Amino acid sequence: MSSSQICWPLAVLALFLLSSAFADEVVVLTEDNFEKEVGQDRAALVEFYAPWCGHCKKLAPEYEKLGTSFKKAKSVVIGKVDCDEHKSLCSKYGVSGYPTIQWFPKGSLEPKKYDGPRNAEALAEFVNSEGGFSLIGTNVKIAAAPSNVVVLTADNFDEVVLDENKDVLVEFYAPWCGHCKNLAPVYEKVATAFKLEDDVVIANLDADKHKDLGEKYGVSGFPTLKFFPKSNKAGEDYDGGRDLDDFVTVINEKCGTSRDAKGQLTDKAGIVESLDALVKEFVSAGSDEKKAVFGRIEEEAEKLKGSAARYGKIYLKAAKSCMEKGADYAKNEIQRVERMLNKAISAAKADEFTLKKNILSTFA
Repeated sequence: MSSSQICWPLAVLALFLLSSAFADEVVVLTEDNFEKEVGQDRAALVEFYAPWCGHCKKLAPEYEKLGTSFKKAKSVVIGKVDCDEHKSLCSKYGVSGYPTIQWFPKGSLEPKKYDGPRNAEALAEFVNSEGGFSLIGTNVKIAAAPSNVVVLTADNFDEVVLDENKDVLVEFYAPWCGHCKNLAPVYEKVATAFKLEDDVVIANLDADKHKDLGEKYGVSGFPTLKFFPKSNKAGEDYDGGRDLDDFVTVINEKCGTSRDAKGQLTDKAGIVESLDALVKEFVSAGSDEKKAVFGRIEEEAEKLKGSAARYGKIYLKAAKSCMEKGADYAKNEIQRVERMLNKAISAAKADEFTLKKNILSTFA
C-alpha cells in the first residue's frame, strides 16, 4: 500500500484520538479558532506541541490534569496547538522547539514564555500568579488524581476479593501505621500499572476499622499483603519485595500479565503459546494448506477463556487478513501500528495497538 493511500486515514484517526484524549478540558486550538479563544476576554495558557515529541508525551498527563482543574475557571483558557497540523500558527508565535508553553494575558496576543517546571502543580501556580497580576483572580488547586486502588469494606470485601474471575492483591493496613504510609505511594503506582487489566484487582482494607476481617485472614501486623488468585480464594501470603519492580514482577508471574512498571505492555503481551505453534505452521504452509491450519487456529481460539480469548480473536483476524491480503500484510500492518504508537494516544489505545503488533510479529 502506498504512503498516499494510508496518509489520509491516519490523519483522520490521529485527529480523533487527540480530540478524545483531551475530552474538551484542554481546548484544541487551530488557525480557525485561535484568535476567538486567545486574546479576548480571557487569559490563556497555550502549549505548542508535536505528536511525535517525547517531551510532549511526558507532559501530556500533567497538562490534561491542569486542564481538568481549570475547567470551571471562566477567566482562563488552557489550550493546545498541534504544530504538525498548524505550522503557520506556531511559526507566527516563534515556536522553534517542543513543547513551548506561552501565556497570553487577557486581551493580548503578545505572549510571555513559560520556562518553569513541567508539572501540573507548577503550571497552576504560574497561572494563578499571572492571574493575580492581571486581576483575573484565579486560585485554582490541582485536582487530586483518583486512586486506582480499590477500597474494601465489610460490605464489598467478599464481592471483590472472592470473585473467581479476578486475581486480587489485598493490603491490610492501619491509618496510623508508618510502614503503611511509606508503602502507600508505591502501592498506588502498582494499581496504576495494572489498571487496564480486567482480571487483576489491587485493593486495600483498613484492618484497624474492620478488625473482624483482619482476624479472619490472620493479620497480626501492618501492612499485611495477601494474594487471592482465581484458583485459591482462601488467600495466600504475598512473599515478594515491596518496591514497584518487585510487585510488578510477582503480579506478572502469578496473573499471567505482561506489564512493566509504567503500566505499558511488554513484547510478550498477547502471545498465546498454543496459537503461536500453529502460526508457525500457518506461515510456512502453502496457500491451500493455510486454510486447513486456519481451521485449527479457529478451534484452538474457541477454547480460550478470559483475556486469552480476546487475544485469540486478534490471532484469527491476523490469519484471515494474511490469507486475503498476501504475505506482506503482517509486515506492512506492523509498520502502520508502530506509527500509531508513536503518536499521542490514550493508554487503552496503546494497549490495543501493542497487542496487535505483538501478535502480528508472529506472522511476519
